[in-house]
Amino acid sequence: MSTEVRTFIIPDANPDQIRHTVAAFLRSVVVDRIDTAYADGAWRMLVLYQDARLKEESDQIESAIKGDLLTWREREAERSGVAREAIVSDEVIADIARYAPTTERELSTILAAHAAEAGLYGAAMVQSVKATLDALIE
Repeated sequence: MSTEVRTFIIPDANPDQIRHTVAAFLRSVVVDRIDTAYADGAWRMLVLYQDARLKEESDQIESAIKGDLLTWREREAERSGVAREAIVSDEVIADIARYAPTTERELSTILAAHAAEAGLYGAAMVQSVKATLDALIE
């Protein structure tokens, strides 16, 4: 999810005119940061934010992918007779869920950040992500 930017100018002469607009906007978004400055008889307000609806949707998608990957890892660990962490760590699963790679190349970029390799499981992890995304679209 990307951060958006919106600016407001709140004049000294009539601040109530925009106060309601700013308040309504701030209730509808997830604020990352607010910066203010005063110049030429008005406050300038810079708001870095994420759309709350998009963030909620993104969180739901991430949660579904993570759940499916955890289930896949559990089955794979039982089948292989190894510990779950030997298949893939919780930290890596969280990042895979966050970025939702749909190709092995995208997956390899995520794994490289963790000094890990796809090994035998790369295709299965990508397939799990794709299946989850497809199920959510239907």
